[in-house]
Amino acid sequence: MRKWLSMASLAMLLPLTATPVAEAAGPGRDAGHSAGQSTVQSAGRWGPGTCAGKTLLFCEDFQNLPIGGAASLAWGVDTKHGALTVERVPGGRAGQKALRVRTEGNGRAFLKVDDFAPPGNGFYGRVRLRVKAFPVAPDWAHYTLIEATGAGPEVVRPLGGQYVPVVGGGTALWGVGADGGPTGDWTNWRETAPSRAGVWQCVEWRMDATDNRISTWFDGVPRPELSASTHEHGGNDVDFVFPRFDTVKLGWQLYQPNPSPGSYEVWLDDIALSTQRLGCSG
Repeated sequence: MRKWLSMASLAMLLPLTATPVAEAAGPGRDAGHSAGQSTVQSAGRWGPGTCAGKTLLFCEDFQNLPIGGAASLAWGVDTKHGALTVERVPGGRAGQKALRVRTEGNGRAFLKVDDFAPPGNGFYGRVRLRVKAFPVAPDWAHYTLIEATGAGPEVVRPLGGQYVPVVGGGTALWGVGADGGPTGDWTNWRETAPSRAGVWQCVEWRMDATDNRISTWFDGVPRPELSASTHEHGGNDVDFVFPRFDTVKLGWQLYQPNPSPGSYEVWLDDIALSTQRLGCSG
């Protein structure tokens, strides 16, 4: 059974400060794309070929994949009551393909990056995403879009959220979270970070192993309230410690049965994992 923090405990959680962007050292593992630069850029521009000309730990822009059931030698899938397909992006972006994620009820559907070995156990990630709708029932319905696991008990979720009935008459809020380890099962949701449905957003995150710190950016803007670190997190009063990462999953999972709406649709594009922050323009 999932456990939720009491309102008293939640009230004591202060906004966390994200660390400044730092260039992480170490060799990259190219995922079938040519070498080149990877620098921080402004948010906004995106299109076909965003994986070309970069040395990255992993990159997938779906442009070289056929329309239909999603499959690649570069990554795997993890689904239950869900499906992944490569489709043309709706809305007039000529030629652009993306990953369409669909689930029923409390199902799951993830693109899974296996055999992942970031230098120093730290990395940056980026994904462009659009969620058609977030849950409005049951109370405290909990969802995950990005999850990182490995050798160690903590299941780390740099992007997820909950439907919180006590905020604004009921609001879906983004939150960093974890499960399965000493810190327990938690989603550190924030009232200042509502989950926005029906819009494309560029989400970046950093996993900094020096302080087990998660930092996030939305459309190039830092979101210090969506953070966690060794001593500042939303779980039990013990240290939060990263596992030795070897897998990153991106997609959708909802944990409670009989949610409303009863099905979910998420679009993902321009997925990249790197030793440096990439930004949102390339």
